Amino acid sequence: VQLQASGGGLVHAGDSLMLSCQASGRTVGMLSMGWFRQAQGKDREFVAAITPGGSTYSRDVLRGRYTISRDNAKNTAYLQIDSLKPEDTATFYCVIDQLNRITREPRYWGQGTQVTVSS
Repeated sequence: VQLQASGGGLVHAGDSLMLSCQASGRTVGMLSMGWFRQAQGKDREFVAAITPGGSTYSRDVLRGRYTISRDNAKNTAYLQIDSLKPEDTATFYCVIDQLNRITREPRYWGQGTQVTVSS
């Protein structure tokens, strides 16, 4: 399994951003995809996940501004982030795994894409 994330960058507070993650591999269509983030000096934390069927899971405090979606035909997951705040600044990692692992200990990680929000 390989993951390629993209879409990060330097944005202003209040802007919106969409991250993309394309998965490749024989079984990716049967796996859940998701996102973690890690701010400088902090632990990596779960952000959101989506199953092949479209069921979503997300961190409570992020619900409303963070929206995960998926295009199964493209094996690609998206993370839409609205009303960005400086505290959203982090490296965002795409992950893929079975549902029972995706929110805690996913085995497959992408390379990370940096999101920096200026005030």
